[in-house]
Amino acid sequence: MNNIKAFIFDLDGVIVDTAKYHYLAWKKIANSLDIDFTHEHNELLKGVSRVRSLDIILDLGKVTASQEDKDRWLLQKNEDYLTYLVDMNESEILPGVFRILQFLKENNQPIALGSASKNARPILEKTGLLPYFDAVVDGNDVTNAKPDPEVFLMAAKLLNIKPEDSIVFEDSVAGVQAANIANMISVGIGDATTLQEAKYIFNDFTAIDTQFIEVLLRK
Repeated sequence: MNNIKAFIFDLDGVIVDTAKYHYLAWKKIANSLDIDFTHEHNELLKGVSRVRSLDIILDLGKVTASQEDKDRWLLQKNEDYLTYLVDMNESEILPGVFRILQFLKENNQPIALGSASKNARPILEKTGLLPYFDAVVDGNDVTNAKPDPEVFLMAAKLLNIKPEDSIVFEDSVAGVQAANIANMISVGIGDATTLQEAKYIFNDFTAIDTQFIEVLLRK
């Protein structure tokens, strides 16, 4: 394989199964405010920053709050979330992900993380995946949330690859939109109806074979 592409991965719900921990932490905050927060509501938070996620939850309960209260809840949410990550290990890696990362690494393809999570690096460390990534761009590095393409454009720049030669793996509508806006190839991971704006869609990484990666490299 002579063609070099940038392969950019979202984190939560794409590489690792941490979405459930975000849900539990947000639900704890919502319950304390007498807001009924369901798994369906949690879908609204996919690919969204922590600040925006809190605003969405407050809107659901028609709750108004001071900035001081918001800051306190944001801190509490993150502290609760981190307690769930203490015992995190490679078992949290979603099926099929490691095989694809290994294939890309063996074929000298640059790999980056493009995530809204501010805990991306420790999560990659705990799961043993950090060595696979040539660049990590997370919520600590960007100011604009998806669907703004900032996180993906920054990742491609760090890999020294043009946006049009970049492939993004995403599980959120906002993430797919960000990839499309950046003129990158978007690969949706999850429900086909929800992610219909993606150029390619797979239920999960077990449905992606190495032949598909080879096709992407020839584009």
